[in-house]
Amino acid sequence: MKMNGARIMLECLKKEGVDTVFGYPGGTVINIYDELFSFKEIRHILPRHEQAGTHAADGYARATGKVGVAIATSGPGATNTVTAIATAYMDSIPMVIVTGQVPTALIGNDAFQEVDIIGITRPCTKHSFLIRDVKDIATIMKKAFYIARTGRPGPVLVDFPKDIQVAMGEFSYPDSVEIRSYKPTVEGHPRQVEKACKMILEARRPVLYVGGGVVLGDASEQLTVLARKLGVPVTTTLMGLGSFPGDDPLSLGMLGMHGAYCANMAMTHSDLIIAVGSRFDDRVTGKLATFAPHAKIIHVDVDPTSIKKNVRVDLPIVGDVKDVLAQMIKFTEKMMDKTAEFVAAMEPWHQEISAWKDKHPISYKSSTTTIKPQFVIQKLRELCDENAIISTDVGQHQMWTAQFFKFNSPRTLLTSGGLGTMGYGLPAAMGAQAAFPGRQVITICGDGGVQMNIQEMATLVQNRLPVKIVILNNNFLGMVRQWQELFFDKRYSQTCMELPIDYIKLADAYGAKGFLATKPDEVEKVIKQGFAEKGPVIMEFKIAREEKVLPMVPAGASLNEMVLNA
Repeated sequence: MKMNGARIMLECLKKEGVDTVFGYPGGTVINIYDELFSFKEIRHILPRHEQAGTHAADGYARATGKVGVAIATSGPGATNTVTAIATAYMDSIPMVIVTGQVPTALIGNDAFQEVDIIGITRPCTKHSFLIRDVKDIATIMKKAFYIARTGRPGPVLVDFPKDIQVAMGEFSYPDSVEIRSYKPTVEGHPRQVEKACKMILEARRPVLYVGGGVVLGDASEQLTVLARKLGVPVTTTLMGLGSFPGDDPLSLGMLGMHGAYCANMAMTHSDLIIAVGSRFDDRVTGKLATFAPHAKIIHVDVDPTSIKKNVRVDLPIVGDVKDVLAQMIKFTEKMMDKTAEFVAAMEPWHQEISAWKDKHPISYKSSTTTIKPQFVIQKLRELCDENAIISTDVGQHQMWTAQFFKFNSPRTLLTSGGLGTMGYGLPAAMGAQAAFPGRQVITICGDGGVQMNIQEMATLVQNRLPVKIVILNNNFLGMVRQWQELFFDKRYSQTCMELPIDYIKLADAYGAKGFLATKPDEVEKVIKQGFAEKGPVIMEFKIAREEKVLPMVPAGASLNEMVLNA
């Protein structure tokens, strides 16, 4: 049976198990939307901006582990997706973005709404395709999904010219694809894994340093088993939060620029770092010359280009983290005598870490007159559902969430780590809520970031997505203001946002509910009111204006050179 290219595209998505697509129509994708009109197997959600729609596909992917799908028209529609694509690329999120393109005969002629979106996104996609023949649609889509989800995941862009959408062709979806130049390594080399286990059992001050790769690789269970079996303390990056239970005694919390004192001190004094699914980002390492000066390093990652990129590595293991951790568990089980000896020998290390935890815990000075943002985060954690999904925007509130909201399960924190994209939180929550209509989804935002995609309130209301929006409002671009206070003599250049915005009226204008807290004793009441509502809600908290995120490692400083007190 012959069908047009637009219908073939939708049939490909169906074959890949896609149930939800976020997209915005336009001239070069109008044929896809015409087919969608009667294609009931896929739910389509219309955002109010292409960037938000692509962020929503990202949030869907992070929450589910599936490939997120976004559609945009050519020209400005396509360029509006770029920030969201770059966000997904930096955090290794599996996505397929389909963009419309002018007819193939007009490509390169500066036609109406023509841009070279493949050229524009080449630095921030895992791969990109331009479909030139209706016969190639199915094979290209199969490759796109395969590349997006395998190895180190990432976004793949498919540019779809209008004339190929209307061309007729036979639909036949391949069972598999062979890409000669793309062969991700899945199994870790057994000899390297054995060497790693022996290094671990010889160490006396080891630390498991865990990144987002453990979440993306669905390896949290294996990580937890290994850490508890060996009694090795665990610190996570921002992206790794939830990969290991935050309330476990072995948890050190997050490390790095705004990490816990005990985590940063443990890394500094460790004799062995077992890095799993992490990339030694500059926000984690601090000053490279003084990073972990006494430690040997084992680095496990599916992406060989991430190993040795930023720090020296004594033992590299290229492979899927889930496979490597499973191998490690089996090997240590074979060496029970040495394992027991190792666990006993680490007792002084655990005592030292406990002393660091007691000396400088993550804390804040409470107030009876002013709402402290940390208090709001703690109350949210106390009152929300156990399996709630939390998204954040970027800034101070993001770090307070990482510090004070204990994440015990993977895929419950959605945040822009690598790119640090303001405006991410609300649409990402939208995507997660679309994926899990029965779960509680909360987005925690600042008054700066929330306004970057506030138009998606309309999408939430229209699609009955009951996202709870928490706004920590200090009328500042808080993180930049903090740097200006600490390092620029309080010259608050263009960070003060004094215009009073009535978020309660704004919620009402969109057909949602809004609640406001201005005093500490109103916080719990507002949260309970917001959670009780069946639809989307804005909960605004007027917080202490000059509250800082501490601890803080200043730029260029070592991990153990933390600013601890206000």
